Amino acid sequence: MKNIIKFFIGLLTFGGILISFQSCHIHYGMVGGNLPIDVKTISVQHFPNYAPLVNPSLSQTFSEKLKDKFLSQTKLSLAENNGDIRFEGSITGYSTSPISIQGNETAALNRLTISVSIKFTNTKDEKQNFESAFSRFADYPSSQPLSSVEEELVRQISEQLVDDIFNRAVVNW
Repeated sequence: MKNIIKFFIGLLTFGGILISFQSCHIHYGMVGGNLPIDVKTISVQHFPNYAPLVNPSLSQTFSEKLKDKFLSQTKLSLAENNGDIRFEGSITGYSTSPISIQGNETAALNRLTISVSIKFTNTKDEKQNFESAFSRFADYPSSQPLSSVEEELVRQISEQLVDDIFNRAVVNW
């Protein structure tokens, strides 16, 4: 009789473990958390540069980084025009300014700032539409001319801007 009781206790314990494993599971989804399931395509228009100081490659760099972010972080496919979600806008600011002034009134650092204006349209959920300005900056030593660090700074700032835009459009930060 003791063996039967031990058997049933073991069986119940094993069954409890199986049930708990079945109820614990992880759901994986795309990084873009709040896109409706029927959103399949994205279109990103070219971002013209209307900043007073123009970097000739910034429009292309920024537009491509925005496309790449969505294509790599979501299951969306690229549409030339009329995607289910759409980005358009312009580069509105590109400036450098001295910061961190030293005692001899020279700057230890300079700051490159890039600003963009974005219009986001979600054709499947109009409540997510927005128009907003985004701005990011990066600092560099004043001992270096902008031309020697510009390409890397533009890459860094563009990535930060794209992350901010992605989070606003998809993660709703």
